[in-house]
Amino acid sequence: MPLSYKHILPFLSVSQNRVSRWLSYIGLGVGVLLLLCCLQVYININQLLKDRNPKTDGYDYISVTKIISNENMGQDHSFTEAEIKEIKQQPFIAAAAPLYANKFLVKVTGNSALPFTTDLFLESIDTSFIDSIPQDFKWQEGQDVIPAIMSADYLELYNTVFAPSKDLPQFSPQSISAFMAQLQCYGTDGNMHIFRGHIVGLSDRINSVLVPDNFLQWANKKFGNSSELNPARVFIKTKDANSVALLDFLQKKNYNINKDKSKFGRIKQVLQAIVSGLSAFGVLVILLAMVLFSFYLQLMIARSKDNLQLLLTLGYSPAWLSKTVAKRWVPVYIAIVLSALTVTMLFQYYFQRFAMNNREGLSPFIHWSVGIIALLLLLLSIIINYRMVSKLLMKLH
Repeated sequence: MPLSYKHILPFLSVSQNRVSRWLSYIGLGVGVLLLLCCLQVYININQLLKDRNPKTDGYDYISVTKIISNENMGQDHSFTEAEIKEIKQQPFIAAAAPLYANKFLVKVTGNSALPFTTDLFLESIDTSFIDSIPQDFKWQEGQDVIPAIMSADYLELYNTVFAPSKDLPQFSPQSISAFMAQLQCYGTDGNMHIFRGHIVGLSDRINSVLVPDNFLQWANKKFGNSSELNPARVFIKTKDANSVALLDFLQKKNYNINKDKSKFGRIKQVLQAIVSGLSAFGVLVILLAMVLFSFYLQLMIARSKDNLQLLLTLGYSPAWLSKTVAKRWVPVYIAIVLSALTVTMLFQYYFQRFAMNNREGLSPFIHWSVGIIALLLLLLSIIINYRMVSKLLMKLH
């Protein structure tokens, strides 16, 4: 009758070095628990922060500029073609478009309807980045009416701050489109050309006064005597404004974005750094536990050397003996990993139900990937255990 572990148990000194054995069990359990919990926390962070910013068509649109400090105030802070190309090539950026600005003096006046005059800035961008494009947002050379898309925030500021302080009329989004302002464009020679400005739409995405790109390019050549212009702002389209990879890239390149749009991403950076550190510590604990268990196996086999050699002499192969001995710890590994997985499930349930007050979008159950990792850790432990036993027994053969 073939021998089993139960039959060969008297040949092994398994009762020795119990401290090393139990320390390795405890270390393995703590390491697996820490790793599984860290993975679940990482997933929770992504789920909690992924919808913190409003998205359009599943994308975030962000304005990027270069940081201006006391040391570089006098330098050129515009983007070159090479820099824009580099931004577009990043895998976490779906698209990017430069915002071109006027390089000449522009004044706007409301004539008798709005008795005020102020300096104005104009910008243009690829129309695919504009959230709402009216049909009449077009211009041809020789046309005196300039269609413009104004930021909805600018209209709100005008109605709540500027108009009351100047005793001027207020406008609704519908009535502003009926108002025709006067645009005074001044060339470098001091000559002035008058256009009629017409607000044809409002934008919730871009804080600017947008005009058709072909008009701005033509006007910059005519009034600003400049044919090649580098933009000071670049608009990017990304799946996640809180992406750690995106924020790392912007920080590395010394680029600046709206802090409010990326504040959750910066929180995510800190939390993910902490979780990554704890995960690395968990992996280290697992490795140390396996090393400690290997020492226990070495001592057990060394003290059972004569008995094991007797079994080999009787005709039992090292492969069969290795498999039989290694089976002894399979139930132990299963118990350790299942215990760690159970504690992780309880942690997730408590976190979602009590710490987050049953927050929607956060499941009380662990993510499927946590179960996969637990299974992989179990298989890895069994394989490493078998290889260690096999290697030690082969030395006796």
